[in-house]
Amino acid sequence: MNLIWRAGEDEMNFKWFGPIALLAALVIGDQIRINRPAHKYRLMVEVETPEGRKSASGVMAVHPDRSYTRRGQTRTLGDAVLVDLGQGKNLVALLAHVDNNLVLDDMNYVALRAYAAAAGKRVPFSEMSRLTGTVPVKGALIPVFVSFTDPATPGTARLVPPDDAEAVLGKGYRLQGISTEVVPNGYWPLDFGGVLGEPVTRGIQAKLPWLSGAGDSAATALRAAGLPGVEAIGAQEAFTRK
Repeated sequence: MNLIWRAGEDEMNFKWFGPIALLAALVIGDQIRINRPAHKYRLMVEVETPEGRKSASGVMAVHPDRSYTRRGQTRTLGDAVLVDLGQGKNLVALLAHVDNNLVLDDMNYVALRAYAAAAGKRVPFSEMSRLTGTVPVKGALIPVFVSFTDPATPGTARLVPPDDAEAVLGKGYRLQGISTEVVPNGYWPLDFGGVLGEPVTRGIQAKLPWLSGAGDSAATALRAAGLPGVEAIGAQEAFTRK
């Protein structure tokens, strides 16, 4: 009798295994659809210095709102790009632009607009992940640059004009160029590098340690640089977005 009952119980458990596994696969697949970036791009900054050319880059991930409510907006995850120029100097490309006031959302379209400008025609957002090659970032697409006299002190930030870096950094310092390239999207959440795709670059908090602390240090830095509209944005997002 017990053997018959156990056989029936096992058969019933097996009957439910298929639907539960299918439901789990659908849920996981839907989460991947919602959270996978539309595309990723690398932002590269090159600077001429008295010691030679210095450069740094960072990978950004652009996420459209694919949720069912559609109440969100496209967002970019990544860190500001800090170039160590030597001699205690640095240049930071923020995740922000200026259009009368500070604007954070334009980072979502830096690569899209740079590729469109290079091609001389519109580039569909949905096709960005298939593009290849490196293109220049020019004009209004160039993000805000700042430099810190002391990276450990947010109040030492100074605004650096892209066309006149010498005015802040000193003689012999010049922005050589800023460019972007689409990189492999990978397989969220397994985009750990290599064949799995380029991971988003992190590390700005180690270089600007006050970003990890409490308070409004990020806003202090932006105000010290004389940037407008600091109060209207999340100042931390000019340096890092997660």
